[in-house]
Amino acid sequence: MDTSFGADLKFKLDVGKAYPAPSTQTRGEWASKFDFLLAVAGQIIGLGNVWRFPYLCYKNGGGVFLIPYVLFLFACGIPLFLLETSLGQYTKQGSITCWRKICPLFEGMGYGNQVVILYSSIYYIIILAWAFLYLFFSFNPELPWASCGNIWNTETCVEFNGRSYYLNWTQGENVTSPVREFWERRILNITGNVQELGSLRWELALCLLLSWLICYFCVWKGVKSTGKVVYFTATFPYLMLMVLLVRGLTLPGAVDGIKFYLYPDPSRLTDPQVWMDAGTQIFYSYAICIGCLAALGSYNKFNNDCYKDCVYLCLLNSTTSFVAGFAIFSVLGFMAYEQNTDISKVAESGPGLAFIAYPRAVAMMPFPQLWAIFFFVMIILLGLDSQFVGLEALVTSVSDMNPSFFHVGHRRKLLLLAISIFCFSIGLLMVTEGGLYIFQLFDYYACSGMALLLFAVLQSVCIGWVYGADRFYKNIEEMIGYKPLPLIKYCLKYVTPIICTGTFVFSLIKYTPLKFNNTTLYPWWGYALGWFFTLSSTLIVPIWMIYNVSITPGTLRQRITILCTAAEDLSGNKSGKHTLELLTSSPDSNVSL
Repeated sequence: MDTSFGADLKFKLDVGKAYPAPSTQTRGEWASKFDFLLAVAGQIIGLGNVWRFPYLCYKNGGGVFLIPYVLFLFACGIPLFLLETSLGQYTKQGSITCWRKICPLFEGMGYGNQVVILYSSIYYIIILAWAFLYLFFSFNPELPWASCGNIWNTETCVEFNGRSYYLNWTQGENVTSPVREFWERRILNITGNVQELGSLRWELALCLLLSWLICYFCVWKGVKSTGKVVYFTATFPYLMLMVLLVRGLTLPGAVDGIKFYLYPDPSRLTDPQVWMDAGTQIFYSYAICIGCLAALGSYNKFNNDCYKDCVYLCLLNSTTSFVAGFAIFSVLGFMAYEQNTDISKVAESGPGLAFIAYPRAVAMMPFPQLWAIFFFVMIILLGLDSQFVGLEALVTSVSDMNPSFFHVGHRRKLLLLAISIFCFSIGLLMVTEGGLYIFQLFDYYACSGMALLLFAVLQSVCIGWVYGADRFYKNIEEMIGYKPLPLIKYCLKYVTPIICTGTFVFSLIKYTPLKFNNTTLYPWWGYALGWFFTLSSTLIVPIWMIYNVSITPGTLRQRITILCTAAEDLSGNKSGKHTLELLTSSPDSNVSL
């Protein structure tokens, strides 16, 4: 060895061969700023932009829906987005340990965030399994959902037949479409009762396994692999979206669909539900209050301009949602034109849009296989990067709790493997014949708007009042070299917690139990399981507060003071970074980073 590290660190046998201790890997950073931007874009721009925003826009007054949406964007979306991203960048920690450093009293928020990510990782990937199976069927010489001559079709099935299709449809109340029968009887083979789980759908199980294998290898090397994969997964959906948009705008009836999408109805602004939908859409589509942004921001360089990044990413997200509405409603307008019916009868949201409405429209186009492949590739990629980036955030947060253990050898990869196997095993319940019932429980309760709104209130109160909004702004200035717009500071202190509290209370008042297909009630155990999903993430916060207070020495006032005090080494990132730069720039240094 040319470099001496001290006698106490140098172990040699007589033969001169050294046996060093297991090396601890560095935590890592994004290779470039573009890696970070694409990773966050991949996380926040997902299926909700394509199948939820356009539907909410037409349902809540068309163009006037943009008024509450933009207000929520600037009052809650951007402030909370900046809060989480800059918090991770400043502390260089995942979403559990970053709160431990900022304010130990609120450490439970980090654990609650990870519970939400874990639940979403279990059920969100089921959509990818469905999409993969649809994609494989899209390579058939004839799309199987375009006709009624298949073994899974019933006698009540009515095929697409241009404008006569609508006339055939009205001949009886019990007729069904081939696309709906393909979804319910071929893909899902759904049971007739909520309490019947049925057998495993092996095709879906294999598609689920394929989805998990792809996700695992996208993040198994940490940000090194994630930062490279997102160059494809975060950009290619835009190409697919543009192709589908151009195709949609050239179809007959497209103009009517776009008018239906954006036609303003000012009277809808008096409905509180419109404002509720605008607020929840911001929380769902911006991935705030689930801990992902803090984890992704923690891999940034200390002096990265996270303020501009947040503004640009938020605007990109909302613009994507708006443009996606044109691509979707131009096609729905075409479908309404072909069926000679009103667009409101064909417009759907969520899985109904992706697996029923849009495939039905594709089957009416020339070269339907081509457009089906484009659409389902876009759906897969939109969901894939949201899934594996969330998985990366979960692994980051857990490994940061004990870096000396998880950053040694292949332990981080084994942690990722254990989480993937666990989530895959639970997910198998949702690819059974009754799996859709369980899927909807996860979707309605596990990542509910009420949990996210509660986390938003707690985060803004913690930073705005306990840690201090002025101090937080100084931290951001220390990183980026200038102060962000003061309006964001006042939003975090006043506007965001007030609006989120009001929306939370309104959601409690308007709460209605989940019904399958809006008709079938779940048994008591279904609602018990659903509320367990919701409360298991939210109750961690007060429980962890009580636990921390109980184990902290001193009087109650002294304990609260200690737990509301930031860690002493919180601002050490800048000096540590400067020291690291000196080491790596030294001509005598052999340290490989």
